[in-house]
Amino acid sequence: MVIPSRMDRHYAVLLLFSIFCAACCHASSSDFHLGTIVPESPGLEIGKEFTATCVLYESGLAQATADDIYWQFGNETVDKKYYTKINNSAVSLMVTVTKDLKQPLKCNIYTQLLSYKHPKNVHGIFFKVGYPPKKPENLSCILSQDVNKELSVMTCTWDPGAASYLLQTTYQLCYIKLDNPERCATAGERNGTIRFESTPFYLTVTIWVRVNNLLRTVNSDTLKLDVVDIIKPSPPENIRLTPEKNLPNTMMVQWKSPIRQSFGHDYFAALHYIIRYCVNGSTRWNEVPSSEIAGNANSFRLQGLMPFTDYVVQMYCKKSEDNRLWSEWSGNVTAKTPEATPSNEPNLWKVLTPSEGDAPALVKLLWKEPSQSNGVILTYNVTIEKADFRQETFETVGHEYLLPKDAIRVTMTAYNSVGVSPKATLTVNKEYKQPVESVDCVPVDGKLMVKWKISKNVKRRPSRFMIEWVSISDGKGDWQQEPREARNTTLKGGGDIQPFKRYSVSVYPIYDSVPGTPRTIQAYLKQKAPSHGPVIKVKSTGKHEVQLEWPEIPLDHQNGFITGYTVFYKELNDDGVEKSVSLGPEIHSYELGSLKKNSKYVLCIMASTVMGSTNGSDFTFGTSLYGRGEVEAIVVSVCIGFLFLTVIIVAICINKHTVIKKRIWPQVPDPSNSTIANWTPDFPTKPDTPKEGSMTDVSVVEVDVFDKPVAEEDKASLHLKKDKYMSDEHSSGIGGSSCMSSPRQSVSDCDEGDSGQTTASTVQYSSVLVSGYKGQTPSAPPPAFARSESTQPLLESEERPDDPSGQDGCGHLFGHRRSSNLYFRRPWAVDEDSPTETVEGGSLDFCSVEDTSQSNGPVTENLLPNETMIPTRSYMAQVSGYRPQ
Repeated sequence: MVIPSRMDRHYAVLLLFSIFCAACCHASSSDFHLGTIVPESPGLEIGKEFTATCVLYESGLAQATADDIYWQFGNETVDKKYYTKINNSAVSLMVTVTKDLKQPLKCNIYTQLLSYKHPKNVHGIFFKVGYPPKKPENLSCILSQDVNKELSVMTCTWDPGAASYLLQTTYQLCYIKLDNPERCATAGERNGTIRFESTPFYLTVTIWVRVNNLLRTVNSDTLKLDVVDIIKPSPPENIRLTPEKNLPNTMMVQWKSPIRQSFGHDYFAALHYIIRYCVNGSTRWNEVPSSEIAGNANSFRLQGLMPFTDYVVQMYCKKSEDNRLWSEWSGNVTAKTPEATPSNEPNLWKVLTPSEGDAPALVKLLWKEPSQSNGVILTYNVTIEKADFRQETFETVGHEYLLPKDAIRVTMTAYNSVGVSPKATLTVNKEYKQPVESVDCVPVDGKLMVKWKISKNVKRRPSRFMIEWVSISDGKGDWQQEPREARNTTLKGGGDIQPFKRYSVSVYPIYDSVPGTPRTIQAYLKQKAPSHGPVIKVKSTGKHEVQLEWPEIPLDHQNGFITGYTVFYKELNDDGVEKSVSLGPEIHSYELGSLKKNSKYVLCIMASTVMGSTNGSDFTFGTSLYGRGEVEAIVVSVCIGFLFLTVIIVAICINKHTVIKKRIWPQVPDPSNSTIANWTPDFPTKPDTPKEGSMTDVSVVEVDVFDKPVAEEDKASLHLKKDKYMSDEHSSGIGGSSCMSSPRQSVSDCDEGDSGQTTASTVQYSSVLVSGYKGQTPSAPPPAFARSESTQPLLESEERPDDPSGQDGCGHLFGHRRSSNLYFRRPWAVDEDSPTETVEGGSLDFCSVEDTSQSNGPVTENLLPNETMIPTRSYMAQVSGYRPQ
């Protein structure tokens, strides 16, 4: 008795001990037999309802009642809805049997211990689930011989039906002879054997099969039979084959009956026999029916056999014609028929062999033994007919011979131990121009079959055919001869014909002894996908196209006939769509068009045979930005446009050269050609009224210093210059040596006579003051000036244009600081109508008399603080010279 684990641990130790002793006092040996379950260890049929009842003994009732009973399958408690209370001591359980019920089935009760309910097991059973046995069907039996060749073993077979899932299923094979009691022998699930102490011939035997398991016992239908009708004899024994030398096409077969030893009565010896035979190595059997063999015979002669050939013979037998039970086939018995004279001629053929240099090819004679040699060929007799009608005869055991150049015909016979073969003849110096109509090759059962047709309208029919095949890759080949009626054959050299290699097969019709023109076809014994794909080369690329080319795949790597090429290509980006182009097997270059310009593409070429395809390596290429000829067209167009523009510019320059010349090289007046030069005192002019456009007045500006405080040195210098100007006033004309009249004079002569310096610069321009005569304004425009050719030294301001002390001619007089010619500048701003010329080195301005005389006073607004207005003196041109005004 185990104390419940949920007992309150706060009880005193004494109280706990008292309870334990009380529980032990109530325990007795009857606690282990509180009740039972009915039935005990049952077999349960799947799908059926099962009822079990738990009955409590008196010892159990002393602790619990039927209300305290509960059921369990394994450790899983069954719902009480499946319970049925029979009385105060019994409760039944009803469930549907399945394969998933757990073991064991237990009946338990709850007992009251103090305030706790304590579970206790009453009884438990183990059970088995399954199906009842099925009724055996298709019972059949045979009577066979035992190891002692006695007919005493009956073997029966049947169909057991569906499995029952119960290990205790047993099978028995039972029988009854006459009125004897039944006898049963243990059998297997599908067959059984009965051994008779004395075989019940001529008696009816009843046979059936009995099957038993935990659920029930089932018997098959009975089989009533006579054991004679179910006899299956053993195969014939001691089979022998005896060749007969004088009869090479026959063979004697002898055997012994398998049941003669067991019984002395001839009834059991009268068996029916069947003989079958074939050539050794063949699977095609020839059968001799039982009707041709006597019932009590023990020998038979096979006829129509081939001489000198190995044959395999087998036999089997049965009891009667009505009996369907034949014995097993006997083992193989092999023998060879005797030799005979060769039935046909040797196979004779020729091939051409290359010779050295430019000599014609030689003819090599080849031969094989006759296809029906009927024995061992010992020697060959060869006769060669030559062009001069001479003959050469010899014997050989070889199979080839190099013919002389003048041979025209060859005759050959073969010998064995019995006789000589028919004669074979072959003409070697000519060919009959009539080939077969067509040739085809197909693989059949691992061999290459050749088929051919001949035309119906031929004048001559071939006497035989010669089939020749050569490996294209290595040149190895063979040949064989076929009779005149043949239209197909299997190449006998199948062991030498390799798969995935290409062969050239030729069919030669032979007209008597003259070969005809061959018809040739290429073939494969077996094909597969090429070993590798084509190797791509880019010949050229354009703006929208690319020119591809690829060499033919090597023959040994093609592995079959190339049926076509497929070009796969796509743009080299993530969303590029793959496109393809299919091409024929003869194409090895292709222009791929409709491409995007200046883009990258990836492509590969797939080669295909009838048995598969292989892709080549990926190849990447790019299209051009410009197409073919576009760059050249652009360059030519630019060159033509540039040339056209040049021509237009030159034409414009020629047509507008005057305008261009004025724009680039304006016409500058030349002071040397000025009419002023003629107004000197030596050349008096007429006192006529000046014409329009003539120069009437020339003013020369003389620098005079006064009203300006200067240093002593400067006063002396100015006084000397003034004296010089005054001394030259009347003695120098325009062409004289004065500064104004002589532009070529050095600046140092005029302004710095004391310095003694000279310059190499030349005066390029002169400035002429134009005004009316005695203040009158001329109506005509100022005359044009030409470029001066003077070689006089430059003025000081022209020699030093960057010298800040250089002042404009007129501007210096009136206090203006202007970087220009000292003598020929305006003193102040002039009217817009005043003529102004721009020349090299600065502007060409004119100072008119009116500009100075009409001034109300000295202009001092633009003078520097230390500058003083210097009065000027003008000179009017007179008839006899110049005079101061």
